[in-house]
Amino acid sequence: MGTDIKETACAVEAAAVMRLLPARPRLLALGEPTHGEEALLDVRNELFRQLIEQEGYRTIAIESDCVRGLVVDDYVTSGRGSLDEVMEQGISHGWGASAANRELVRWMRAYNVRADSDGRPPSERLRFAGFDGPLEITHAASPRQALTALHGYLAAHMEAGLLPCTAETLERLLGSDERWTEPAAMTDPSRSTGQSAEAGQLRLLADDLVALLDAQLPHLVEATSRGDFDRARLYGRTAAGLLRYHYWMADTSPARMTRLVGLREGMMADNLLALAERGPALVHAHNAHLQRWKSTMRMWQGPVEWWSAGALVSARLGEEYAFVATALGTIRHQGVDTPPPDTVEGLLYALPEDRCVVDAPRLAGALGDGRPVPRVSPWFGYAPIDPAHLSDSDGIVFVKDVPHG
Repeated sequence: MGTDIKETACAVEAAAVMRLLPARPRLLALGEPTHGEEALLDVRNELFRQLIEQEGYRTIAIESDCVRGLVVDDYVTSGRGSLDEVMEQGISHGWGASAANRELVRWMRAYNVRADSDGRPPSERLRFAGFDGPLEITHAASPRQALTALHGYLAAHMEAGLLPCTAETLERLLGSDERWTEPAAMTDPSRSTGQSAEAGQLRLLADDLVALLDAQLPHLVEATSRGDFDRARLYGRTAAGLLRYHYWMADTSPARMTRLVGLREGMMADNLLALAERGPALVHAHNAHLQRWKSTMRMWQGPVEWWSAGALVSARLGEEYAFVATALGTIRHQGVDTPPPDTVEGLLYALPEDRCVVDAPRLAGALGDGRPVPRVSPWFGYAPIDPAHLSDSDGIVFVKDVPHG
């Protein structure tokens, strides 16, 4: 069995990953089993560079606020702003402070600037995207930015009589942002404004604005550009998604958190499907957001399970969606030591390579009836590979030891 396992592993390179896949995907999803480890982001960055050079990839999408991600995209494509400003304003969840994320953005901008003053042609420029909703663990953002940006785009290019409301009406209904971002609302539904009369009117207006945007597609693409129209679409689905999320934050039923995590995954999936329309993209996020099977988590009110963004997108794209998980041997600074030999991570830890990519379905076949036992992590922040779903991934990137810092 050991020989068979060795034959499933090879160096972590773009060519090796692509050989695992039945077809060239529009979305190649690379998961991570924990957040905040620079070594894993370095692997992601190098893989993206190889995909650019060898496979013609031009877009990377990470688990970050989709609206804030526009700030990063503007920087890497046109140089708008400074790198310091972009890292602070354009990446959510505190991950703008990551050295590897900073190097990714810096390198993408440098790649887009050629020796001549014009830079690379638009079709050859690298693009950046966040595909998460404007959501944090403690709160959801106000729909103001997305909703007013959508209205502003339509108002600039449509007859006023076609719009369902004025900008002043939106401002009146939105009120202060603090009423939307109240942290206590995450655990106390009564503190949410999501089911107020004003929020209900905003949901209807957002729906009308998105419908108008879609109905006027030919005119708007000609009057502006496909890129501007796609940005307005992002504003539209974000505004509608946030208003829906806030509505269910005010829910008091036992299904509240299950519904909220499902809504987040739905927003992620919609953003990924939009990215798939413009060409191949590398997607990077937690394994739980990208895997094809149901994700689970224990929260303060009990266990919650949901269909991940990856499962939703895979159901739509089929073989044009690929998922490669990442697994780790040790994270000693977090108390995660050498994995037991009868786990997936333990079997891979016995291989001589410090990093390798493994054909997951082939590995499952090599193990036969000797299915590994689930690994139990002493640290809540690391999610081990589930051996029951080993063959549901296209591959596994294994990193033997994660250094601290």
